[in-house]
Amino acid sequence: MTFQNEILNWYQQNKRMLPWRDTTDAYVIWLSEIILQQTRVEQGLPYFYRFLEAYPTVSDFANASETQILKLWQGLGYYSRGRNMLFTARQVMEAHHGVFPTSYDSLIRLKGIGDYTAAAISSFSANESRPVLDGNVFRLLSRYFGIETPINSSKGKKQFMELAQALIAGQLQPSDYNQAIMEFGALQCKPKPLCHSCPLRSDCYAIKNDLTTTLPVKEKKLKKRNRHFNYFVCIKDDEILINKRNAGDIWQELYDFPLIETTTSYADQHNEFLNMVRMVFGPDCTIKPLIHKKHLLTHQTIYVQFFALDNYIINFNQNAEIKWVTLALFDELPQPKVIADFMDAIPVN
Repeated sequence: MTFQNEILNWYQQNKRMLPWRDTTDAYVIWLSEIILQQTRVEQGLPYFYRFLEAYPTVSDFANASETQILKLWQGLGYYSRGRNMLFTARQVMEAHHGVFPTSYDSLIRLKGIGDYTAAAISSFSANESRPVLDGNVFRLLSRYFGIETPINSSKGKKQFMELAQALIAGQLQPSDYNQAIMEFGALQCKPKPLCHSCPLRSDCYAIKNDLTTTLPVKEKKLKKRNRHFNYFVCIKDDEILINKRNAGDIWQELYDFPLIETTTSYADQHNEFLNMVRMVFGPDCTIKPLIHKKHLLTHQTIYVQFFALDNYIINFNQNAEIKWVTLALFDELPQPKVIADFMDAIPVN
């Protein structure tokens, strides 16, 4: 039995019942694909349902505000995806008269849609014979065929794409095959694979050569950047002092608290840090450390320290991004997860 047939047979017996598999609606498939990028299904599924309920059509999505989209996206990470989705929805309304495209050639021109997403949507909505290459597929192909070229290199991407195209060629139902190979990688050929029950084990290169923990190969990434965010919490009656983050950095257009970023922990430079705080918030201000968190991003590690701030002075002319809002309004604004978790954990009365 061929590799493709083994995958398809396995899929018919083991596939998960996921809502986007019961539709050919390109808009719904697009929602699922973007939400699930670099996100586990169990984490992304509640977001998928919330977005589909709030915006059942691409027209509804296009009419939303960026603040509404980012608030609904809150906690999912990679906020540029949410912003790109809003741009794309409006692009569909203008360039495609509100009809979400189903062809790869049209999809690839939309913002935030790359080769994988265009292939997935065109395959699942219109049965186009376009191979999908996500992390699950890279892992499966690398192990089964014994490909040691790094999957994140230009050479590797070209090699895997050529193989994926050869495998999907001639498939009568490219949509089913693509779903099957992705699901096999997600459930069977996982990072810690279930080799003992794998229907491909007799012909798998990695099993034969004891390379399941070695393949796939990735080029080493750059070292993560460490940052220290010192947040100042000011609550007066039913209002709280907030900061709108600017473009050009993480969490742009989201709302957090007034912030001083340092190169090391405040405890390692206590006197210097206190002088910095008083230069911003006045000579008589006092601070009280609250809780601290470690927040992991793909390319950064953020060490977050929260402080209670008293006896402060704010020059709003020099700090136009800082303002007072009610606690109720702040709850409606999109916030980084670390801020939302903090607000959930503290009593505000």
